[in-house]
Amino acid sequence: MGVQEVFWHVHLFAFLFLLVNSLHLAASSELPTYVKENAPIIWLHSDDPFMPSDILSHVLHTKPYKKSQPIPDVPDLGLDNLSSLNDYGTNIFLTSIDNVTSHPSWLRGETPETTTGALHNSTACAVVLINKSDSILDAFYFYFYSYDEGADITQVLPPLNRLLPDAKPGDHFGNHVGDWEHNMIRFKDGVPYGIWFSQHGSGEVCLWEDTACLSKQGDRPVVYSARGSHANYPSAGSHVHDSALVDVADKGRIWDPVQPAWIYSYNAATDVLTALEPINAPTDWFHFTGGWGDKQYSDKDPRQSTVPYFGLKKYNNGPAGPKFKHLLRKGLQPDERPKGSLMRTAVEIYMSMYGCCLKGINPWVVVIAILLFLAVTTFLVIFVIRRLIAPAVRSRLLSRERDEKQSGSIMSRLKVWLFKKNKRRPEGPSEFSLRLLDPEQAEDDS
Repeated sequence: MGVQEVFWHVHLFAFLFLLVNSLHLAASSELPTYVKENAPIIWLHSDDPFMPSDILSHVLHTKPYKKSQPIPDVPDLGLDNLSSLNDYGTNIFLTSIDNVTSHPSWLRGETPETTTGALHNSTACAVVLINKSDSILDAFYFYFYSYDEGADITQVLPPLNRLLPDAKPGDHFGNHVGDWEHNMIRFKDGVPYGIWFSQHGSGEVCLWEDTACLSKQGDRPVVYSARGSHANYPSAGSHVHDSALVDVADKGRIWDPVQPAWIYSYNAATDVLTALEPINAPTDWFHFTGGWGDKQYSDKDPRQSTVPYFGLKKYNNGPAGPKFKHLLRKGLQPDERPKGSLMRTAVEIYMSMYGCCLKGINPWVVVIAILLFLAVTTFLVIFVIRRLIAPAVRSRLLSRERDEKQSGSIMSRLKVWLFKKNKRRPEGPSEFSLRLLDPEQAEDDS
């Protein structure tokens, strides 16, 4: 094979390589039609004052804070340079310029059009596509609200609501500025397989063909957004979360989140987000690692208060963005389970026993009984240790100490005996050999 032939083959190989990569990039930059055809339809609660919010407007009404202090000399921020805040380190929070307690208009978002559910002045939805393989695609539909209103006393199940005598309707806890919720639909060969509903750090799964779990409007799944919290549910009505709190959802206002929406393709291996529709959609904001709202106010802040006994705060941290919502997962639900706590576990145990064994009993009686039980149990454990186990252990240690002393005495006597014996030991062979070499000395000694 001549030099020209080798040169020609190299060029052909390079051309084919570039062609394959171009086709792959073109395929990955195309928006599959089924992503919008099967996008969720959302029913917002009829009494929810906090509607979907424009993502850019939210950023423009905030300032970046670190350690509860504004970061100085920061350039004007937008969606094209938001990730520049990552250079300032961790624990960066987009903090409201206005007083949150006054609920300024930008926190309330935009009410969708009554008939179509479209937004005309806001982009409150970002769709992120993850190509898991040639046949599997995960489509994350992220919904943004500038404010999340937590539960009040009317949303606490009995009998735990009796533990909060000073609480009143409208006094909400667990609020935070900024709220990212989402559904994820997995497509297999372009056909929907199942859908995930985000709910308070956890969620729920429905398979696409499970009509008992999932309802549809044509080819689009119907999602019910809970009042204030915006948690997503497959049905209207009351939904218990965290064992003792209630979310309420109804068929209030319709919202079509993809009218309008920014749609992207994300390659986790290269950490590249590509805008698909519109092609000039901003991408930098996606990589911001901080919180999309105020940092939890300190207990000294007059806006902050704490639920007695349970430690719930009136205001919590703003959430992380879509990039940190478990985009890479094996199944429909996130691979990592939500973190638990001792209080949550105690509430779960109590509420699970309430229906069968504790109903009608004042919760304070139960709490006092549990405390007494723990006190008695602790006393008995200490008593058993001091009166039974400790003497036995002490006796065993003393016995071992005596044995060690006796063993030491025997060893010392043995050492003395060996020392004396070595002093009376017979002549060594070397000394006897020397005497044989010197017979005169041997005679003198004899």
